[in-house]
Amino acid sequence: MQLKIMPKKKRLPAGRVALILFLCQMISALEVPLDPKLLEDLVQPPTITQQSPKDYIIDPRENIVIQCEAKGKPPPSFSWTRNGTHFDIDKDPLVTMKPGSGTLTINIMSEGKAETYEGVYQCTARNERGAAISNNIVVRPSRSPLWTKEKLEPITLRNGQSLVLPCRPPLGLPPPIIFWMDNSFQRLPQSERVSQGLNGDLYFSNVLPEDTREDYICYARFNHTQTIQQKQPISVKVISVDELNDTIAANLSDTEFYSAKPNRERPPTFLTPEGNTSNKEELRGNVLSLECIAEGLPTPVIYWIKEDGTLPTNRTFYRNFKKTLQIIQVSEADSGNYQCIAKNALGAIHHTISVTVKAAPYWILAPQNLVLSPGEDGSLICRANGNPKPRISWLSNGVPIEIAPDDPSRKIDGDTIIFSNVQERSSAVYQCNASNEYGYLLANAFVNVLAEPPRILTSANTLYQVIANRPALLDCAFFGSPLPTIEWFKGAKGSALRDDIYVLHENGTLEIPVAQKDSTGTYTCVARNKLGMAKNEVHLEIKDPTRIIKQPEYAVVQRGSTVSFECKVKHDHTLTLTITWLKDNGELPSDGRFTVDKDHLEVADVRDSDGGAYTCVANTTLDMVSASAVLSVVAPTPTPAPIYDVPNPPFDLELTDQLDKSVQLSWTPGDDNNSPITKFIIEYEDAMHEAGLWRHQTEVSGMQTTAQLKLSPYVNYSFRVMAVNSLGRSLPSEPSEQYLTKAAEPDTNPTAVEGLGSEPDNLVITWKPLNGFESNGPGLQYKVSWLQKDGDDEWASVVVANVSKYIVSGTPTFVPYLIKVQALNDVGFAPEPAVVMGHSGEDLPMVAPGNVRVNVVNSTLAEVHWDPVPLKSIRGHLQGYRIYYWKAQEGSLKRNRRHIEKKILTFQGNKTHGMLPGLEPFSHYALNVRVVNGKGEGPASPDRVFNTPEGVPSAPSSLKIINPTLDSLTLEWDPPSRPNGILTEYTLKYQPINSTHELGPLVDLKIPANKTRWTLKNLNFSTRYKFYFYAQTAAGSGSQITEEAVTTVDEGKLAGILPPDVGAGKAMASRQVDIATQGWFIGLMCAVALLILILLIVCFIRRNKGGKYPVKEKEDAHADPEIQPMKEDDGTFGEYRSLESDAEDHKPLKKGSRTPSDRTVKKEDSDDSLVDYGEGVNGQFNEDGSFIGQYSGKKEKEPAEGNESSEAPSPVNAMNSFV
Repeated sequence: MQLKIMPKKKRLPAGRVALILFLCQMISALEVPLDPKLLEDLVQPPTITQQSPKDYIIDPRENIVIQCEAKGKPPPSFSWTRNGTHFDIDKDPLVTMKPGSGTLTINIMSEGKAETYEGVYQCTARNERGAAISNNIVVRPSRSPLWTKEKLEPITLRNGQSLVLPCRPPLGLPPPIIFWMDNSFQRLPQSERVSQGLNGDLYFSNVLPEDTREDYICYARFNHTQTIQQKQPISVKVISVDELNDTIAANLSDTEFYSAKPNRERPPTFLTPEGNTSNKEELRGNVLSLECIAEGLPTPVIYWIKEDGTLPTNRTFYRNFKKTLQIIQVSEADSGNYQCIAKNALGAIHHTISVTVKAAPYWILAPQNLVLSPGEDGSLICRANGNPKPRISWLSNGVPIEIAPDDPSRKIDGDTIIFSNVQERSSAVYQCNASNEYGYLLANAFVNVLAEPPRILTSANTLYQVIANRPALLDCAFFGSPLPTIEWFKGAKGSALRDDIYVLHENGTLEIPVAQKDSTGTYTCVARNKLGMAKNEVHLEIKDPTRIIKQPEYAVVQRGSTVSFECKVKHDHTLTLTITWLKDNGELPSDGRFTVDKDHLEVADVRDSDGGAYTCVANTTLDMVSASAVLSVVAPTPTPAPIYDVPNPPFDLELTDQLDKSVQLSWTPGDDNNSPITKFIIEYEDAMHEAGLWRHQTEVSGMQTTAQLKLSPYVNYSFRVMAVNSLGRSLPSEPSEQYLTKAAEPDTNPTAVEGLGSEPDNLVITWKPLNGFESNGPGLQYKVSWLQKDGDDEWASVVVANVSKYIVSGTPTFVPYLIKVQALNDVGFAPEPAVVMGHSGEDLPMVAPGNVRVNVVNSTLAEVHWDPVPLKSIRGHLQGYRIYYWKAQEGSLKRNRRHIEKKILTFQGNKTHGMLPGLEPFSHYALNVRVVNGKGEGPASPDRVFNTPEGVPSAPSSLKIINPTLDSLTLEWDPPSRPNGILTEYTLKYQPINSTHELGPLVDLKIPANKTRWTLKNLNFSTRYKFYFYAQTAAGSGSQITEEAVTTVDEGKLAGILPPDVGAGKAMASRQVDIATQGWFIGLMCAVALLILILLIVCFIRRNKGGKYPVKEKEDAHADPEIQPMKEDDGTFGEYRSLESDAEDHKPLKKGSRTPSDRTVKKEDSDDSLVDYGEGVNGQFNEDGSFIGQYSGKKEKEPAEGNESSEAPSPVNAMNSFV
């Protein structure tokens, strides 16, 4: 099979163009290829290639140059018109035309004035095939006039007033740039309070004393002539209220009175524009500038809104402290009412600006050059738009087509010229002029009628060499009229080329996408049309790729040592290999210390400056590979190690090679801080969809400082770079400039597509929408399609907005559907989406499970069986089966169901049996079974009843011990709360517990089931018993309950021991209550009493030893007569005090329980008593016992006394008797 390309050759219907010429370029430009050999005998009408701008402002100090360049075959001649009439350049000695060109030079520097040559110029380029004309070039000299002299009076105003300083610059060409400065050529500071308007005036919303100055100067800069004009300085003086009052008082008599009031705060008013409304007209494509400047105190703030619309986000900018609103690239859609609002604390005011956007003509479809062969058809189309709608007029060779020579092959139809059966005389250059009141467009397009046999422009026997596994492109540039067809053959025998392996481009190039060794050979290109045939042979050779089989390795060496890098390369032996070493992507230093030998690089006497990246670059004529290694130079030991840290951030980010889906990012690394950079991390921000959120883009080697980044469509990218070394990651670099990629159709479709019904008659299709990044363009929508599976219908579809759900109504219940969701935007559709399965809405099941059977396993467990429900009657996704069961009144199922507590067990999936645990023994149960789907439960099966057998009972509900006596205890209990059957009897077991907690013999007693009270007799007195009590059914014994109790004590034995308020017949609930009867406690108390007795004896001995006590010395020193009686007996006061206190506060002590009898001091043996010394006399003793502390032999405070008991005294009480 041969591969060929055929021209699309049709008889012309209205508005269609037949392309006759096939170009050698990839793009379809309708021009003859400018091949030198082809141009020797190929004619072509003129084409204007360069001309001066329509509005051409010149510098009057330089010669005037009006450009006009054109190409054509034969070369065109040039002529000019000026102000609509022929301009004879031969008659003006100052005007010359560049040879071979139409460019004019007017020499006004030697003599003449620029104003003399003002006018409208037009250039015509003509040859035998037609005439092309330039735009109307309006030539005007620039002007920078001086300011009109005027006398400016000083301005004096009060603090807080508003002020406008007019500029009114002279009219220049082009208009000047205005700015305000002082005498020192310093720009005056501007703010929300002080700013320059679009007209150049300087506005003060309110003045302050610091605004006082004498050199407010307005400057006008005329860029074209590089001159600056200056207005006379304006003097402004701002005085405060106090200064104003002093000035007025000094000029008035005593009888006059005047006082300037402080300037009050006031709401905003507009300084510009005036009134409540104004109008603004702007041209399409220009910058729309709207301005509102307000005065007020405090300074107003300006806000902007668009009525009935929003401001375009990417084209709106605020200038001059938001007093100016600018919209770039303004279009007709930006027409409307814009409102500026000035607001301060005292109020707000607004102004409405009605904006109308007009448009000079702009191209919709400009006419294109047309190359036809004799007898062919074609057309020239000229379509433009504007506001108002432009008028289209045609010219032929520069002459209005209405008065141009008639051509029978030509027919004019508004904006289209239709050509039929053209001949060589039909060749001409046509001009399309689209104009309205705001401007015009002029386009030249030629019709060139040629009859040429095919020619192949690619050199014969061209040799192409390509690396294996890369694309191979074999050129076959051709020309012919009519358009030739192209065919490719391989080999001398003309073996066929399969179109699934080769790609033939429109320019004749044959592409082999992946060239292999067997692609080597001779290829023949054949071009044919009705006038002849041409062919050409080219040759293709496939070469092995160059590879680095041993790369240089990272090295760390000490200063002064030698380091070597190795780079072994394998390449195609028919290609010449060149190995080049680079340092930091530059040439190696020209130093004898660097030696290159074959595949080695050696650096001797390493210095600190030698550190860096060394790259081995292997080049052949066809390919290039490289590998790098980093050399780190460290100081010899024992030099302290350098400080290591994370790298400094990269800087100087730059975007180049900006394409639709890729861009090259380059940067300069920061300092690595003595740890080599191992990699760079690149992140991006999408300012359009996710502003402020940085995401990971890619990572590159630490040797790279550029990266080719793949981009997604319709994303406003910014990039930043972070460097990484062994110590961590650097801070991010400053963001790069923003780059907005073009929109494209979506690459992916929504995910998580599901189809589930929410009602029995619908299908709810849901999906996870694409995010803004994935949309690839504006106008994101979704095409939702569905098809009933196994049905006869075709796919139904609907396009919805950017939502995540669509509901299909009127569907059968629970029917499978095929579903797909495809994304689309304003550019086009995403790839064909995957098909998923879904179901329409479920409904409640229709049928109950049948043949329900119950098998009672034991008293608490039953097994239930049922037959499955047919799948069709489930009407949904089977979730499982649900068993409802409850205790029923035996013998009747007609009990009021509202008082029945039902239990539910659910069994997942298609099970046909289940176990019911936790049943109560000896109970009557009922149950039914229901099938469950995603909608809910189906009808219940008929109720099935069953009984559980008897079980062991629970423990008796309570057990109490009442009426204890010396030899009996009465037990009282409540039956078990859950008998789980018929009680047969109770079992009571009990045993005594002795003082060492040992258990005695166990007594077993059976009690009839109808009893709830039992008395045990013939028990031991004052003995603790432990009881075990449980019930029984036919199924066995239940859980037991335990209790302890004590028989009472013999009252005769307790006489004189227990206090009167302790009852002899009370039963103790625990061992702690009866602790006084325990032997160990009685022994412990005896030991404590003995210890206290010993302590008392020791204390008496120590106190009776010789020497005076401190109390004696104090009595002698003070000689207080009231305390003299206390001197009679040393050391007896504290003892006497304690005994007296004990006698009053406590019961009498037992014999011998306090002190020895020979040391006891009785009240009648001494005239001194506490009554005498304090208790009967006010003021003798302080409440805190200070008197006692003063006359005691101790410095410690007296411990608080506790209550005594009938037992032996405690050590604390005993010590209190002697302190």
